[in-house]
Amino acid sequence: MLKGFKNFLMQGDLIVVAVGLVVALAFSTLIKAFTDSVITPLINALGGGGAAGKGVGWTINGQRIDLGGFIGALVYFIIFMAVVYFLIVVPYRAYMRRRGKTVFGDPPPTKTCPSCRLNDLHVDAARCPHCTTELTRTG
Repeated sequence: MLKGFKNFLMQGDLIVVAVGLVVALAFSTLIKAFTDSVITPLINALGGGGAAGKGVGWTINGQRIDLGGFIGALVYFIIFMAVVYFLIVVPYRAYMRRRGKTVFGDPPPTKTCPSCRLNDLHVDAARCPHCTTELTRTG
């Protein structure tokens, strides 16, 4: 029973989804801080209401653009992503490499259609799926 649970947890797709969720949550914190600290005060300043705060930033028409809060969220995001990368991604990549699988690797090579400029075609594609132009094979 425990071996089955371990196999479930070590599936590549599950870890990729988990890392994606962590990145999304951290990015949402960054966006919320930007919105709360910069965009909302700018909008409120246009309306003429609110009170000024303290710290790094500007006061426009009584509204505080808290640049310090946003820079703090940016630093948090960078540190958080470094921790996720070095404590989750790197060890997991090494573990999966020992098992003979590649995760978080480089994407496969692609080519561009000369007619419609679709740029994510497989290198062995003979015809563009978007505009049906015949493509030359590489190799």
